[in-house]
Formats: sequence, C-alpha cells, structure tokens
Amino acid sequence: MEKRLFTSECVTCGHPDKVADAISDAILDACLAQDPNSRVACETTVTTNFCLICGEITTKAVVDYEAVAREVIASIGYTIPEDQFAADTVEILCKIHTQSADIALGTNDAVGGAGDQGMMFGGACTQTPELMPLPAALSRALANRLTQCVESNDLLRPDGKTQVSVEFDENGKVIGIDTVVVSVMHSADFEMSELRRYIREGVIAPVLAKYGFDIEKVAHIHINPTGNFVIGGPNGDTGLTGRKIIVDTYGGYFSHGGGAFSGKDPTKVDRSGAYMARYMAKNLVAAGLAEEVEVQLAYAIGVAEPVSVRVNSYGTGKIADEEMTALLRKHCDLTPGGIIRKLQLRRPIYSQTARNGHFGAENLPWEQTDLAETLKKAL
Repeated sequence: MEKRLFTSECVTCGHPDKVADAISDAILDACLAQDPNSRVACETTVTTNFCLICGEITTKAVVDYEAVAREVIASIGYTIPEDQFAADTVEILCKIHTQSADIALGTNDAVGGAGDQGMMFGGACTQTPELMPLPAALSRALANRLTQCVESNDLLRPDGKTQVSVEFDENGKVIGIDTVVVSVMHSADFEMSELRRYIREGVIAPVLAKYGFDIEKVAHIHINPTGNFVIGGPNGDTGLTGRKIIVDTYGGYFSHGGGAFSGKDPTKVDRSGAYMARYMAKNLVAAGLAEEVEVQLAYAIGVAEPVSVRVNSYGTGKIADEEMTALLRKHCDLTPGGIIRKLQLRRPIYSQTARNGHFGAENLPWEQTDLAETLKKAL
C-alpha cells in the first residue's frame, strides 16, 4: 500500500524572500515603537547588491529606513562583500509614500473597519505540544536550528531550506518521519562530506529527538543533495516580501488566506485576522473540543464585523462545528479593533515573526490559550 505522506517545507531567515520580510517587519516595528497608530504597508525586494524598499506608510515616527534595512541585513549574517550582498555595501533605494486617503476613511478609529476585504484561516491540531501540524513544526524547527548553527559556524551562510515528509495512518495519526531534506549555503572551504555530517548530527538529530523521533529510523535523509551551495542569498535568487506565505502559516496542512503578513500593520486583517483565527483554533483544541480545527474569517473593507466565521473540525469535534462557531462569536470580539485590543497588536513585536515564524512560539500573544477554560464549559 502506498504510504500516506504529507510534506511541508520551511526556509531560514537568510533566504532572500525572508530577508525581504525581515526588512519590511523591522520597518513596521520601528514605526510602531514611536507611533502605535502607524499605518504601514511596506514591501521590500532584494537582489545582487541591491535592496528596494517601497510601499505606503503614514506615521508620526521619524525612521531612517535605510539604516533599519542595513541593521537587519547585518543581523541575519550578510556581512561579507564578496558574497555580493552585504550590509555595509548593498545599494538601498527607498520609495515610500503615505497611505491612500480612501483606505484610511474605512479604517479610522471612528469607523474601525477592516483595512481590506479578504478571507483568512487559522488552524491547530494535537500532533505537537505547540498544537501545530507535525510536518510544519519540524520543518520550522530545522530551519531555526540551521540559523543557530550559522551564527556559531563561520563556514555556514544564512540561506537555507528544510523539508519534512511525515507518514500518517488511515485515521490521520502520525506513524513516523519518512524523509528529511536540508540545504544550506556554505563557504567554499566547507568540505561536503564534513558539512553533511555536521548537519546530520548538529541539526537533524537534535530536532527530531526533541519531538520524540530517532534519526536512525528516518527512511530518507538528503543534505545539500545537489552538492555545493556557495552562491546563495539575494545574490543567488531575488527575494520579495510576502512570497513565502505557506512557510509563514501551516506548511500547506491548513488553508491559507488571500494575503501575506510581513510589513503590514494590524489594521490589515490579512495579518491580524489570521492571528486571531489561529488564537481561536488553538484554544478550541486546547479546550479539548476537537483534535483538529480550522477557523475561517472573512471581512469587507470598511466593515467592522466579519462577514463570515466558520469552524471545521474534520469530524474530530466533541460538539458540532456550528456550536464551536457560536462559542467563538460569543466570547471573541472579531472586529479589527477588538482583535487589536485582545492581542495587543499595536506593539513592535513583528520582527521575530519574520525570523522565527508566525505560529508555534509561546511568547506570541495569539499563541496563548487563556480562552480554553471558558470554552471547556461547553463540554
């Protein structure tokens, strides 16, 4: 019988697209730190020795966007001019203007409406302690571990990708890990057999062990399968804000909405709505109401209340999906203003999401399970 596999991938913070995300979110944080009511929609693109920052920003903050970008690039680890993308030598061009007055009409404090139309999703399941799908959690953990190794090993470079295939039984229960793929940029001085040993022992083995799996029982492991990965980062591939949306959410295990997250202030429901959907889904699972849940929200521009709320428990619910939907509507303020207040989103907390992932980290406000006790009463 063919194996029932599900595969998710992730990238490190040094991947070109995530470099762009990190710059956009750092600019957002810099604005919010001075002016919590900043309206930010910042897009970044990076390529060989060049960075373009553009978008719409309306703020009272005084921010040196170029300085913020150089600081981010340096913190990620791009400091070697010979790599053709380095913090001190990259050319940076800023093209920023203010937010459209038409959009502002629908999102000002008096109206409190959504900054755009759109639908967004949140998911949670019992496959991991953080209530994330195992393939996504493992690929994220491997990417974050790679980043830690880059910071301590001069022969590694910041760009990298991971991928994990998990085997499930016919009831959706995890059987084991079938395939792990890791590719990492490196110095030409890092001999390939030594690099593969280093990644196997220093990255893959400890991450799998943390989640209760033995590396010796993994059927297939591929480390830099094409060989050398010396030319990478923005010099090897152009990066753009918002192009890693599946990496940013659930690795394809749950649905993704219509928009990306990075560089957007919380009046943009693409971001805040997705965070709230995750919060609700996680609390439903933490309350024991279901083993697996996906929550969908949808909004109309300028309208405060969502046009739809939907819970899908994939048949694992202890109560009907419609009852869970009613519970969420009863206990959660789903207006953009209500979401911002509940999750305290007008703070400079977003740079970490571009670097370490948007979901699964306990220190993020939408990862809290403070609603679970209230929801348990429904049982």
